[in-house]
Amino acid sequence: MGEQGSSSSTSASSSLSESMANFTVPTPLKFLMSNLKSIVNVQLSSDNYAIWRLQIFKSFSANGFDGYLTGKSTCPSEQSTDHRLWKLIDQNLVSALISTISPSVLPYIIHLSTSSEIWATLETRLQPTNRSRVIQLKHELHNVKMGNQSIAQYLTQIKTIIDNIVAAGSNVDSEDIIIFILNGLPATYNPLKAAIRTSPHSLNLEGLYSLLCSEEIHIQNELQRDTYSPSENQALYTNRTPVSRDRQGKPNRDDASIEFTSLGEGSEET
Repeated sequence: MGEQGSSSSTSASSSLSESMANFTVPTPLKFLMSNLKSIVNVQLSSDNYAIWRLQIFKSFSANGFDGYLTGKSTCPSEQSTDHRLWKLIDQNLVSALISTISPSVLPYIIHLSTSSEIWATLETRLQPTNRSRVIQLKHELHNVKMGNQSIAQYLTQIKTIIDNIVAAGSNVDSEDIIIFILNGLPATYNPLKAAIRTSPHSLNLEGLYSLLCSEEIHIQNELQRDTYSPSENQALYTNRTPVSRDRQGKPNRDDASIEFTSLGEGSEET
């Protein structure tokens, strides 16, 4: 029995070796398997499907394997000599795909066996979620406000939203971005907003950034000037306030207190 089992195992190994020797793993497949994770620099999640899909499809297409994703390259029948080679390529592509998918998305495709099934399922599952996220982000961009932020912080917030919109597969026109930025500015920027909106010259985002930074410095200087001026005027007014006196010519107690306080003295006349 032992000799028969050993002989059967040796025969199966020999048969597999002979069949594997009948074809060679394509060089483009080796390249794709070795470099895919460095080419596709994001792990698929529910928030970045569009950019992940683009990177994966371009990589597969460049190496001649896009048909495996779209289903155009169908599996030959088991009687065909190409069946084993097709299965080998497809399963390697499945492995490559899974290596770029985050754990949160893996449950959607863990039961699937071919790359085209995985590709179609992800499209069905994540595309609607992707559209909803774009709508949510554009609504957020429409309602963004500067508040107490600096210009740099405000523009960074807007850039983050726009980057997320692009990652979700959509885009925002430059003119619309300028409108969103202006709409979110506080009332102190109204003169600049009016000048930009009535200007006959077009303005790009770099030019707007420069104008906003200059205006921010101007507004801060004006606020500092306004903050100091009332206290100086108050001191000047207090110093010049007439002091009422009693019948002996001495200042009244309350007025004397005001007068000495404004002059910075610490005692009253006796």
